[in-house]
Amino acid sequence: MSVVIENTPNPNALKFTVGMPVGGPKTYLPGQTDGNELAEGLVTIPGVVSCFMTADFVTISKLPDADWNLIAPAAENLLAEHFHS
Repeated sequence: MSVVIENTPNPNALKFTVGMPVGGPKTYLPGQTDGNELAEGLVTIPGVVSCFMTADFVTISKLPDADWNLIAPAAENLLAEHFHS
């Protein structure tokens, strides 16, 4: 299964379903990733303020002025490499 990206009611958050357990529930912030390499990669994407992992998906939140057209492909690539390689 590939990564499926869905809108959420919050325009500053997207849901990335990966189709396998991601751990959690846990929210990661820049500088507070507890050694989780995937979370570290996601929250260091420019414009990302947090990622929430639970069940089979990750929700990424961004700054209001950040561009999903830059963030979403970078996050999708990280998630695909981590869960589907």
